[in-house]
Amino acid sequence: MSFGEDHELIARVVSAQDTAAFGELVRRHQSQVRNFLRKLAGDVTLADDLAQDCFIHAWDKLQTFSGRGTFIGWLLKVAYTTFLQSRRKSKRYAEILQEAGTVADLESRNYTVQSDEVTDLDRFLAVLSEEERAIMVMSYACGLSHREISDATSMPVGTVKSVIFRGKQKIRKSFDIKDHQHG
Repeated sequence: MSFGEDHELIARVVSAQDTAAFGELVRRHQSQVRNFLRKLAGDVTLADDLAQDCFIHAWDKLQTFSGRGTFIGWLLKVAYTTFLQSRRKSKRYAEILQEAGTVADLESRNYTVQSDEVTDLDRFLAVLSEEERAIMVMSYACGLSHREISDATSMPVGTVKSVIFRGKQKIRKSFDIKDHQHG
């Protein structure tokens, strides 16, 4: 799964509407996109629906991929945008916002895991805001660089670094984890 091979497939899709080449791109990257969306949404069924929407958007917008950075970085930006759009469109989300009264209250209770098996990672992510969760998942679960996360979220690199730092502090504080590097 090399950088060059993705670019060759993208060129075939853009130039010839090659559905087989796009199918190969989907096959290569669908599990990473699904896992990213599952961590964001906290709901497997919703995440799988969003992943399908993401790949439809990616097909429609593939000609906008500049080749700068990695394809997975671009694809996760599409996935993140798809997630945010679904949240905005969701009537239920609007009702929750009204009921919650404050964003802080909402953030403390809107992340639910639809599984009997709650992992440490799920517990850690639950204490973060939606934005912090997205950035931490991009960084640690998807392995994106600060620059790729910056491109995906349209945030300056310095802001991405700050969000990661604050997210780690919030997790340490919430779970009383000592920072071994800083004493």
